[in-house]
Amino acid sequence: MSGVACVVLAAGKGTRMRSAVPKVLHPLAGRPMVEHVLANARSLSPERTVLVIGPELEAAGFGPDGAAGGVRCVVQAEPLGTAHAVAQARPLLEDFDGDVIVVYADTPLVRAETLARLVEARRDGEAAAAVLGFRPEDPAEYGRLILASDGTLARIVEHAEAGADERAVTLCNAGTMAIDGRRLFPLLDAIGNENAKGEYYLTDLPAVVAAAGGVCAVAEALAEEVMGINDRAQLAAAERVIQDRLRRAAMEGGATLIDPATVWLSADTRLGADVTIGPNVAIGPGVAVDDGAEIRPFSHLEGVRVRRNAVIGPFARLRPGSDIGEGARVGNFVEVKNSAVEQDAKINHLSYVGDAGVGAGANIGAGTITCNYDGYRKSRTEIGEGAFIGSNTALVAPVTVGPGAVVGAGSVITEDVEADAIAVARGEQRQREGAAARRRSRLRPDGTRD
Repeated sequence: MSGVACVVLAAGKGTRMRSAVPKVLHPLAGRPMVEHVLANARSLSPERTVLVIGPELEAAGFGPDGAAGGVRCVVQAEPLGTAHAVAQARPLLEDFDGDVIVVYADTPLVRAETLARLVEARRDGEAAAAVLGFRPEDPAEYGRLILASDGTLARIVEHAEAGADERAVTLCNAGTMAIDGRRLFPLLDAIGNENAKGEYYLTDLPAVVAAAGGVCAVAEALAEEVMGINDRAQLAAAERVIQDRLRRAAMEGGATLIDPATVWLSADTRLGADVTIGPNVAIGPGVAVDDGAEIRPFSHLEGVRVRRNAVIGPFARLRPGSDIGEGARVGNFVEVKNSAVEQDAKINHLSYVGDAGVGAGANIGAGTITCNYDGYRKSRTEIGEGAFIGSNTALVAPVTVGPGAVVGAGSVITEDVEADAIAVARGEQRQREGAAARRRSRLRPDGTRD
């Protein structure tokens, strides 16, 4: 949208989370909740975005000079209410004459299209502000939006101060607003703090507008969109909502989720067309799965790229920095970390491949491990195209197995293997004829010796 700025309020302490981590940094779908809010704001292409933080968030690495992604931070040093928090953005917005959207960092599920409708509601009637409302199943303790006969907002009444008729109103206050930037700071200056806490509340803005002869508009959102997060139970409830959204979007994009309710995705997960995801798959941040790939049940992926038609799992773990090539196979109880597995390579059973390159068409036998850490440093293993690594092999890095080479089962490889060579590194097998029968003859039925 043109002519829009966003103010994100993130100064709350979040004491009910009972955590050393600031509330708005707790993750949803692998991304801090404040980042969800900022991402929704960015989708509106705002001319300016201001993040209002408290001392706790400032101590966590945010600061007044921070400009990540075009976001500027300001600090609300004292918790004097939501109107006071918005007022901290004055140095960055006092010359802005577009719409200022005020959103809350602990309400991360509001959709960008809902924010756009809120702005349109303000613009359509040239209102001083538009307030977002919703209709919960149980209005409980929410403030009510009391409408005038013409559909504009007459006032916001807090539940504790509402009469019986007002409590019967089902349209509740979500807190989010779009405010005419030309009038924003004069309106904030007119809000007083004559209340029990001595704070300046943004909910008083409609009354200030009415006193000045102006009007406020209303737009509605779904109840799940405006779910606020104040404790761990609400965080879990929000996670369920966002997972349902991500699953639905994945299926609408052409992926098959065999049992959607058991699949967990991240906010940045990218799934191509005709991808199949089995039950009980967990996908962490930084995962892209290309067209036609299959992720079989009980697999865990994070920070990886899975190329076309590759097959992962079941019970596979792909760790950050891995790239699984087209048509490759990573099978059951296989862990791959920071490794490139090239086209049509196979690691089908019970293996660990870390800090390695596995060439196209190579085959890694069951129980093979790359010994990449010596207690001080990580070293790399390179396995050439078409190489064959026998079962229960230990490749002690740094080491290279050349293209087309064969490593015998049970080997411990500490030196490079040339291309097309056969390498065997294990103890010599010895055999004593008849020794087993002699041993049995010396044992009693209970296993003890004569």
